[in-house]
Amino acid sequence: MDLLPNLAPLASKLRNTLVRYHSIGDGEWRVAKKTKDATVWRKPSEEFSGYLYKAQGVVEDVTNRIVDHIRPGPYRLDWDSLMTSMDIMETFEENCCVMRYTTAGQLWNIIAPREFVDFSYTTSYEDGLLTCGISLDYGQVRPNFVRGFNHPCGWFCIPLKDSPGHSLLTGYIQTELRGMLPQSAVDTAMSSTLVNFYSDLKKALKT
Repeated sequence: MDLLPNLAPLASKLRNTLVRYHSIGDGEWRVAKKTKDATVWRKPSEEFSGYLYKAQGVVEDVTNRIVDHIRPGPYRLDWDSLMTSMDIMETFEENCCVMRYTTAGQLWNIIAPREFVDFSYTTSYEDGLLTCGISLDYGQVRPNFVRGFNHPCGWFCIPLKDSPGHSLLTGYIQTELRGMLPQSAVDTAMSSTLVNFYSDLKKALKT
């Protein structure tokens, strides 16, 4: 099995990268999809030839509970319709782990199931939390899966000052699905997946 990188500098670099994405001006983003639950924007990624997506919406719940549903743990698999399996391979501290997960096929299986191995890190940010991740080349690829790669991704969850019990959830996602795929199919899938993420999450938080 491959060796894990030194995780303390990786966590620090990952956090700094996400904070930088969070400060990108509105003028650099183009709207990709908008629903009552969330708006999704995109811009060319600096990491690979695809897009960096930004998703944002208000979620009715407290920050800690929302983040507990998003980060690796017992909740995520229950509500995230795209995720088909998840196991935590290594745990370092309460807020830090390496997980392997698989995703369902999309767009009538034009996009076949994918497997990812991600380093995940959750930390405080302003009055809320940031949970972020990046893929690692670690472990054997399972048969029947293409190994995808998440460039720096993360979710900022900040309580609304004038509306306690509501939080602003902002995500930055840049996933390289790999394999032979038309880019247009990937772009369609990403926007829809992010919007569905918000509606699925909201339903899960109400139960």
